[in-house]
Amino acid sequence: MPERDLRTERIQQERKKWRKDHPFGFFAKPNKAADGSLDLHNWTAGIPGKPKTLWENATFPITIAFPEEYPAKPPKIKFPAGFYHPNVYPSGTICLSILNEEQDWRPAISIKQLLLGIQELLNNPNPDSPAQEPAWRAFSKKKDEYEKRVKLQSKQYANKD
Repeated sequence: MPERDLRTERIQQERKKWRKDHPFGFFAKPNKAADGSLDLHNWTAGIPGKPKTLWENATFPITIAFPEEYPAKPPKIKFPAGFYHPNVYPSGTICLSILNEEQDWRPAISIKQLLLGIQELLNNPNPDSPAQEPAWRAFSKKKDEYEKRVKLQSKQYANKD
């Protein structure tokens, strides 16, 4: 079982680093298991939209699931199903090279780096890597429709100040 110990140790290190130093407006924490203990392998997190973007004044929820093979394999990070973005599949799965073990995933990538990368992707979609047709088509060809849908979605996740 040394694999599992490696995964848990790494997640504990990541959690400690995150608690000491995480970007303003972000949150990430392990879920609670049915017995009240922490489920280190499944987290809930939030990514704030950057100021002065269509995504501002909202915090977008994600889930993080660490596979058995973590950190050799990347965590599975998802938005809620139906999240509107050109690089997010209808299931909520995020299409981003640093989350893909076949592309740019490296075991040294931290939770902080992943969440900052996802925040960056929100406002800067990659048109060459579409994951959902309607958002990709609107982003590519109908900017005002795209912006209207993003603003609507941002209202749905608006920060309650």
